[in-house]
Amino acid sequence: MKKFTYKITAIAISLAFSAGAMAQTMSKDQYQSAKDSIAAKNKAATAACSSLSGNAKDICKAEAGGSEKIAKAELEAEYKPSADARYKVRIAKADADYAVAKEKCDDKAGNVKDVCVKEAKAATVADKADAKAQMTTVNANEKAAETSINANKKAGNAGAEARKDAASDKRDADYVVAKEKCDAFANEAKSNCLNDAKARFGKT
Repeated sequence: MKKFTYKITAIAISLAFSAGAMAQTMSKDQYQSAKDSIAAKNKAATAACSSLSGNAKDICKAEAGGSEKIAKAELEAEYKPSADARYKVRIAKADADYAVAKEKCDDKAGNVKDVCVKEAKAATVADKADAKAQMTTVNANEKAAETSINANKKAGNAGAEARKDAASDKRDADYVVAKEKCDAFANEAKSNCLNDAKARFGKT
């Protein structure tokens, strides 16, 4: 199957700079500034297409529009990183590829054009399927990690409880030994021994 990819014009390429240059911790003002920059660059890229004609003009506009959508998706992924945001970036790229590839097919005719359109569509379906599979995998891994954390926490709590019970059992056993040792004494000495044993092992 032929894989469609498009070459964005020099002006259109710059549309993606805002999203790629910003850190994930960008402020709201930086985010808005990046959005404005993307819109301005798209306007310039679209205007540059005016000097063209026919299908070349349509391809140019599709490239500019696709670049804008990709840049916007990348900006959102930078501003609020998530598996869903990264998925939307891949979808934006797939849609942009398809839009340009379909326009390029208009330069052909008859069965050749039909095949071209079908191949473009198939490539887009494949890209979107891969994107969905990746997002599903990431979400599944995150859920598994969360489950593992909860399981480890539960195991840790169970272990702590078991250690507490073990310590209690040991204390009781040691108390029995201490009491037994008190039998070596009599009267007040024995009483003092027992009281000391109770104090040491927390018995009342």
